[in-house]
Amino acid sequence: MGMTRSEAIALVRSHVDSRNLVNHMIATGAIMRALAKKFGYDVDLWEIAGILHDYDYPETKEESSRHGLESVKLLKKYDLPQDIYDAILAHCDKKSREKPIEKAIYAADPTTGFIVAAALIRPEKLLEPLDVSFLLKKFKQKAFAKGASREQMLSCSDLGLDLEEFLNLSLNAMKDIHEEIGL
Repeated sequence: MGMTRSEAIALVRSHVDSRNLVNHMIATGAIMRALAKKFGYDVDLWEIAGILHDYDYPETKEESSRHGLESVKLLKKYDLPQDIYDAILAHCDKKSREKPIEKAIYAADPTTGFIVAAALIRPEKLLEPLDVSFLLKKFKQKAFAKGASREQMLSCSDLGLDLEEFLNLSLNAMKDIHEEIGL
C-alpha cells in the first residue's frame, strides 16, 4: 500500500501539534481496523484512512470548508490508494458515502471523542472500567459530549450494525490501544 501504520502515525505526529487530536486520529484508526476486520476488508488500508483523516487540521481549523480537501492535496504525494482519499473526503461530507470504508469512517469519527469523554468523567480516567451499558446511558444524555454527533454515530446502521454492537466494537478497539493514547 505504500504506507505503514507507524509511518502514518509518525507523519501525523510531525504535522499535527495537538496531542489530543493525534490520539483521536490513532483511535479512529483503531476503530476502522476493527470494522475492517469484522467485515473482511483490508485492515491496514482502513486503519491508515482513520489515522490520516484529520491530517489537514493545522491548515483548516479556521476554515472548515477546506477540511478534507486540503488533506487529500497534502497527502497526494504519498500516492495512497484512492479509497483512503475518498474516506477522508466522506468523513467531512466532501463526498457522498457510498463505499463501506466511507460509511465506517463517518460513524467512527465522533465515536472516539464520545468514548474519551466517557472515560474522562470517571474517577479512573481510563478506558478499562467503561462498558457498553454506561456508554448507552451517556448516549441518551444530549448534554454529554454534545460535540459528538449522535446522528453520525447512529449511521453505523448503514454498515448493518446497531448502536450497541458498534459501541462495543469501538470501545474494545480503543481499549486495545489504550496505552498508546494515554487512557
